Amino acid sequence: MFGGMDPKKMQAVMKQMGIKQEEVEASRVTIDKIDGTRVVIEEPNVVKIMMQGQESWQITGEAHEEGGEEGVSEDDVKMIMEKTGKSEDDVRKALEENGGDLAEAITSLS
Repeated sequence: MFGGMDPKKMQAVMKQMGIKQEEVEASRVTIDKIDGTRVVIEEPNVVKIMMQGQESWQITGEAHEEGGEEGVSEDDVKMIMEKTGKSEDDVRKALEENGGDLAEAITSLS
């Protein structure tokens, strides 16, 4: 929409449209997902945007996903135990080693 526009002109246009931007100094951003996993963005560029009374956040950077036991669903553990006949500890370890990927965990246990 504004490609190639001078950054100062861009700021002026945004101000006329009632859009305010504020850079936020951050060293890390984490997003806790409903499934218990976490998205982590190290050394992000974070911008808070206010437009028409609504606050939005723009985050850019290199992201990776973290799992762990707290990110492992009990239903998933039980299902894999039933399919493979392995112990709970073995199943949890396989899920951790495979980043929470159920199919990979089952394959590694078989």
